[in-house]
Amino acid sequence: MNRALIAAAVSLLVGAGAAQAQRDQIRIVGSSTVYPFATKVAEQFGKTTKFKTPVIESTGSGGGFKLFCAGVGVEHPDITNASRAIKSSEVETCNANGVKEITEVKIGYDGIVLANSKKAKQMSIDLKHLYMALAKDVPTDSGKTQPNPYTTWKQIDSSLPDVKIEVLGPPPTSGTRDAFVELVMEEGCKEWPWVKDLSKSDSNRFKAICHTIREDGAYIEAGENDNLIVQKLEANPNAFGIFGFSFLDQNADKIQGSLIDNVPPTFDNIASGEYPVSRPLFFYIKKAHASVIPGMKEYVAEFTSERAWGSDGYLADAGLIPLSDADRKSIGADARGMVSNVK
Repeated sequence: MNRALIAAAVSLLVGAGAAQAQRDQIRIVGSSTVYPFATKVAEQFGKTTKFKTPVIESTGSGGGFKLFCAGVGVEHPDITNASRAIKSSEVETCNANGVKEITEVKIGYDGIVLANSKKAKQMSIDLKHLYMALAKDVPTDSGKTQPNPYTTWKQIDSSLPDVKIEVLGPPPTSGTRDAFVELVMEEGCKEWPWVKDLSKSDSNRFKAICHTIREDGAYIEAGENDNLIVQKLEANPNAFGIFGFSFLDQNADKIQGSLIDNVPPTFDNIASGEYPVSRPLFFYIKKAHASVIPGMKEYVAEFTSERAWGSDGYLADAGLIPLSDADRKSIGADARGMVSNVK
């Protein structure tokens, strides 16, 4: 038997073994922001159906896509949560590894907050000043940049507190980090007209200036565990943390959200779009697993039920900002039908 035939035989045997080793629990990875919502759905699903409660890991959006797109088979996750949309490069990785039929499900909205301990004064800051606090290099009016010179908030603006800049936030693998860079850093950076012009004339330089967070200790990567950030804010009233509104909502007895451009991060302000730092949340389904892993269709049905993601559902009680009635109807139908809508 030649090498090609041996390799084919081994491949068949491996495939047969994988088919026999089916899981009886849904495996979900991804965003730490979506994690508490998915967990509530999983708990309800486990209580009210014949299926086992899904296993959910908080890996960050980027980490979740990496695991999700690695292949088809029981050794790979079935669903990944995300606090940003899937990137074209991630779709290419999925396709290259045989993950070709994917359903994107937008579940609602969330705000990104800058929060601190209730033991301290509430912060009110605009996007420009928040960018100036966290950028690696800051623009000057002369059309150049300089290494970030600011060590206290008050050095940026006299209205801000005279305390050391210390912000605990998500790592690069986090969808919250991606959204923060796009919605806060980039928008604040555009306050310099010459930098805004670069977005059209030199996108690489624009991103280098606007998207790069400082690495001198003022910004501290706190991993994917948002609960850990809350604990650290309690321990250090001078520090701030960056995470999703749902964590602020769940810990409102301990921490408070800063006003951004004079708008407080509340459920109503995020739902109306008045709060400037809000983003959609998602999960992604691997359709090839739906007929193999027990309960996937039923889990999706629970997540997209009115009792879960509706305007008065238990996910809204947990801090999720619901989609409109029309969007819930159309997105829910696509989700339950597992329509392949990622290209």
